[in-house]
Amino acid sequence: MPVFRNDGELYACIGGMMEKATTDRAMGEKVRDSRLIIKFSYSNPTATITIDAKNDPPEGTFFRVLYGDNDLVPDVFMEMEADVAHRFWLGKVNLTAALTRREIVARGPITKILKLLPVIKPAYTLYPEHLKQIGRSDLAG
Repeated sequence: MPVFRNDGELYACIGGMMEKATTDRAMGEKVRDSRLIIKFSYSNPTATITIDAKNDPPEGTFFRVLYGDNDLVPDVFMEMEADVAHRFWLGKVNLTAALTRREIVARGPITKILKLLPVIKPAYTLYPEHLKQIGRSDLAG
C-alpha cells in the first residue's frame, strides 16, 4: 500500500515540509540563489509540486512552493513515485543511485541538482519533525 492515500496527504507532508523550508535561512537562501524552477512530478498518488526560486517570493520567504499544474517552465524536472520521494526526504534514498536505477528520472542540468544536495541536507531532519507536528508520526521513520 502506498505511503500517501491521496494527493492531499502528499501535499500536507512533503509540500508542508517544503513550505517550512521557504523561511529557513540556511536552506532558503541557497535555494533562492540557485535561481531554479524545479518541478516534482509524483505518481501513486499523482501530484505535482513546483519550487520557484526564480521569481520573487512572498514577503518573508526565500522561494515559492506551488501545488498542481502551473505554467512555469522548469529548469529541472524530477519524476518519481511518491513513496520514493517520502523515503528520500527521510534520508533513506541516495539520489545518485536512484537516478542510476531510474527510481528518480531527472531532466535538466544534473550538475545543478547535485550541487543542491548539501543545501537540502537540513530537510532530512525537518521532514520527520514536520510529520510529527502534523500528527503523522507513523510516517516519520
